[in-house]
Amino acid sequence: MTRNAVFPDLTTDPNMVPTLPVSPRARLADGAAALGILLTPSQIDRMFAFLELLARWNRTYNLTAVRDPDEQVPRHLLDSLAIRAFLFGDTVLDLGTGAGLPGLPLALCDPDRRYCLLDGSGKKIRFVRQAVMEFGLTQVEAVHSRIESYRPGRKFSTIVTRAVAEIAAIHLLAAPLLDRPGRLLVMKGRYPHDELRNPALSDLDLTVHPLCVPFLEGDRHLIEIRCE
Repeated sequence: MTRNAVFPDLTTDPNMVPTLPVSPRARLADGAAALGILLTPSQIDRMFAFLELLARWNRTYNLTAVRDPDEQVPRHLLDSLAIRAFLFGDTVLDLGTGAGLPGLPLALCDPDRRYCLLDGSGKKIRFVRQAVMEFGLTQVEAVHSRIESYRPGRKFSTIVTRAVAEIAAIHLLAAPLLDRPGRLLVMKGRYPHDELRNPALSDLDLTVHPLCVPFLEGDRHLIEIRCE
């Protein structure tokens, strides 16, 4: 059964076009609520502190191309939070985390899971480590390594990645690190028709979930591979 993150109509008059909340904070709170996540004022403060830290580092390092705060709320924060309902178990590996996405926004509102954020870029992992230190995220570990050489000596309940490679290639690299039962979650934009035709995926327990990310235009999909 396909589970959707549905963004409800914010108006009472069907003839009216919904308007965006003026404040980015209101947009984050309303968008998260539409995804079934009720953020506390403290969590909202930390989410925006994360965006401010990202903006400061972006002045020196090219960590992300999205720099407009109005775009960062849906593209960085809400897009990350849209997969929270699909997380499984108590350990999460964010593979190719980049500037900490989706791992940091998820960890900021999910203190009961342990997160490992992995990336081969030293500058990006230095940023993630700074964020982990500033926000006191004791349940988050930042690791500078490529997945091909990563040998943690443990496995993870959920592995998530945000469109870093084709689905079959991600599965091949991630499968040895995935616990059983476990979930591999691959975030994509458009429906990946061509990738899903790969014979290497034919025997997997795979489901494609269309996602509706509040205030974000364009298609979003989550490919869930279950390992039992």
